[in-house]
Amino acid sequence: MKILVTGGAGYIGSHAVRELIEAGHAVTVLDDLSHGHRAAVHRGARLVQGDLGDPAALDSALAGAGGVVHFAGLLSVADSVGDPASYYRVNVVKGMALLDAMARAAVPLIVFSSSCATYGMPVSTPMTEDHPQHPINPYGATKLAFERALADYAGAGGLRAVALRYFNAAGCHPDGTLGEDHRPEEHIIPRAIGAALGGQGRLRIHGADYDTPDGTCVRDYIHVQDLARAHVAALRPAPVPFRAYNLGAGRGHSVREVVDSVARVTGRDVPAEAGPRRRGDPPMLVAAVERARSELGFAPQWQDLDAIVESAVRWMRDHPAGYEVRS
Repeated sequence: MKILVTGGAGYIGSHAVRELIEAGHAVTVLDDLSHGHRAAVHRGARLVQGDLGDPAALDSALAGAGGVVHFAGLLSVADSVGDPASYYRVNVVKGMALLDAMARAAVPLIVFSSSCATYGMPVSTPMTEDHPQHPINPYGATKLAFERALADYAGAGGLRAVALRYFNAAGCHPDGTLGEDHRPEEHIIPRAIGAALGGQGRLRIHGADYDTPDGTCVRDYIHVQDLARAHVAALRPAPVPFRAYNLGAGRGHSVREVVDSVARVTGRDVPAEAGPRRRGDPPMLVAAVERARSELGFAPQWQDLDAIVESAVRWMRDHPAGYEVRS
């Protein structure tokens, strides 16, 4: 199948592009390269450099496509609190432009990169796909808004939509060719590695007074390569026009446990200090993963936190300047 991958030059998108190509799909990438990297795009993919809101770029990228895997969007919880307008403009308005273009091209399938941030504060843990969705930050609210649009479009007929609700993506490609290169970096694992390897200062822990076993936030970490595999699995027919799936490992690790893992893997202390809580952060997010296992046949292969951290350490040691060629 010919697949359009929006945001295919980004961290998770680039891993998914490679997995899709290796599964036999023909891939076109649409990315404006404002946050992604040309060097991360698989040489076997066609790259259309353009904005998600540009009808001409969308029409060109969608020509002949049988499906879309939609990653493009803004992804910082903290930034969304300070600048909600940008998040609604990019994640919702430009997402609707994509759906309009799909309708023009009669493309019947979309797999959407959603988030556990749509759930908000946990009512129960682990969180199933039927958990109430009450996001507590604009990032989660915009992901939920687009999910609801997908459900409505699919319910009207002519579109099949899958929303993959990620928990915490982590790690890098096991062969060392793809990795995480955000500027600035907000994710805890690369920040902790940077503090251990030197050059990035002390690690600031955003809150150490949560109602969790050690006071720090607990998150469910899933390897980025497992996420990529899940997108290939999600291209299979779903049992209903719109279906959502959690993607996580089904277990949680605290920030302090992540810091300890980085110290074990690198053999170095991680200089860290606790600071105030970050607005919009729930104390604990852990996935219930049975639906993805039973309906998609998907289960994470990377179960050990140290192994996930080791893949990220290898990338950061081998690529201290990230992709280097900035686009």
